[in-house]
Amino acid sequence: MVGAPELISPKSPRVSAARRLAKRNFRGKERLFLAEGPQAVREAAGHGQTLVELFATVDAAERYADIMGEARAAGARVHLADEDVIADISTTVTPQGLVGVCRFLDVPFEEILAARPRLVAVLSNVRDPGNAGTVLRCADAAGADAVILTDASVDLYNPKSVRASVGSHFHLPVAVGVPVEQAVRGLKGVGVRILAADGAGEDDLDAELDKGTMGTPTAWIFGNEAWGLPEETRALADAVVRVPIHGRAESLNLATAAAVCLYASARAQRASSTR
Repeated sequence: MVGAPELISPKSPRVSAARRLAKRNFRGKERLFLAEGPQAVREAAGHGQTLVELFATVDAAERYADIMGEARAAGARVHLADEDVIADISTTVTPQGLVGVCRFLDVPFEEILAARPRLVAVLSNVRDPGNAGTVLRCADAAGADAVILTDASVDLYNPKSVRASVGSHFHLPVAVGVPVEQAVRGLKGVGVRILAADGAGEDDLDAELDKGTMGTPTAWIFGNEAWGLPEETRALADAVVRVPIHGRAESLNLATAAAVCLYASARAQRASSTR
């Protein structure tokens, strides 16, 4: 048994401070964000000194005793909380009993360039937080070296984005607030080829693979799902590439198209490295 909840009122100062992080302006001021659920909290606890504070119901503390131990070992303040308190902090309809308060994770764009990345996802004007988090998860799964969110994109720490990434926020470097022109200029400066993903692109992804041009360091620019990439952004790319539709579907959603493109590059790069 782990004992009785110590936090039983949503009016507690600790609870109020955590609840405010659901709002972007408070996140930016404190440079803290919420990570909910066992997967995200486990990743946060294993990511250096990222996890600052953890709120857990008694049931969750017993069920995820290993995560509680990792959180304490990481130096986080751990609180047992009443279920109503967790519900008050949580941004989900059905809370999973664990809510962590984490330090911001983003890194300077220059740090990404200095690492000489081979595969990068650039999110330009991506406004939907679920899309942003899912593309981040896809980039992580494909083995990308970094993700860049332009200055016109959604907040990396939006709770929906954090949930959609399922822990990938903690796995790879992410730069935020970078103008797309600066992102392209910097990446080209370190030898990265720029591909813009667009359903109306002149080049076909299959044809690019057949030509053998995708084994080099590559950054994919992904745009807003509703209106795609503006012409001025397309003009910055070395090629504008469409994912071929072989069936009768009208199009692919942003996250699916990003997964196809990133995996195609990852496979081409692996093949190139073994030649």
